[in-house]
Amino acid sequence: MSQPESAVADAQAGDRGGATPMKGESLAAFAERHGLRRSIARPALPVYLRQLWQRRHFIVTYATSRNLSKYSNSVLGQLWQVITPLLNAAVYWLMFGLILGQKDKPGVGGNYTAFLITGVMVFTFTQRSVLGGAKSVSSNLSLIRALHFPRASLPLAYTLQELQQLGWSMAVLIAIVLVTGEPVTWLWLLIPVALLLQTLFNLGAALMVARIGAFVRDVNQLLPFALRTWLYASGVFYSIQEQTKGLPELLRWVLEVNPAAAYIQFMRDLLIFEQAPSAVTWITCVFWAVCALIVGFLYFWLAEEKYGRG
Repeated sequence: MSQPESAVADAQAGDRGGATPMKGESLAAFAERHGLRRSIARPALPVYLRQLWQRRHFIVTYATSRNLSKYSNSVLGQLWQVITPLLNAAVYWLMFGLILGQKDKPGVGGNYTAFLITGVMVFTFTQRSVLGGAKSVSSNLSLIRALHFPRASLPLAYTLQELQQLGWSMAVLIAIVLVTGEPVTWLWLLIPVALLLQTLFNLGAALMVARIGAFVRDVNQLLPFALRTWLYASGVFYSIQEQTKGLPELLRWVLEVNPAAAYIQFMRDLLIFEQAPSAVTWITCVFWAVCALIVGFLYFWLAEEKYGRG
């Protein structure tokens, strides 16, 4: 049989659904001969980004539904989104502000209550995003195996869910800042910018831990300890500049430029200290937002075809 006739025969066999590999032909060669490809193959980066954009409505709906169902069985419902960080702040105020005397230390702007709650709210946003991202793939294996969609939709939805919850927290934070005597200034117009930069960083971090958590389940047990250490190193309940006097300059620099501390400082400058964030704070916040997003996204995308297998 000539080559054209063979091609016609193969096509006719394929139309009848009876096409089979030739004797000695590998499945890879058979797939290439018929123009087939794996359904879970990792798409090119531009295609992947386009797929994510096409599923933006799914991402928003998924995040919103998780947000509404999270506290559906509790009496106070969505109020727990605000009550939990406020209770944490109350404990920190008692231990660090009152017993350890941080409320009277310089560097807190004379308003330790607003200083502390700002730090707690900002850090909690990152903390919850990272914890949610770590479980976003491993806790949705049934969804991943049943449907074909870009897996980055999951950590993106979890980060969006935390951003939605932050809206309530920010309303309470601003109310507390006003009640404790801080004035409204034009700098408050930069609050959305601060939240945007932090959200981009949180998304990048969530994507990174999502890939790790998908293959190393023990990371979900270790993360709370790592995040607690990060909490103590980020100046949530103390002024890094004041508390690190006398320490090696390198250690002070590491503490000040860590991303959580930078985003906390940015928000405190706007709400409490009535000053524009310094150039160092701006550079640090932008650097972490851009680098975390790019590195996290690429790191997650490279394992796209492995999620949900095994």
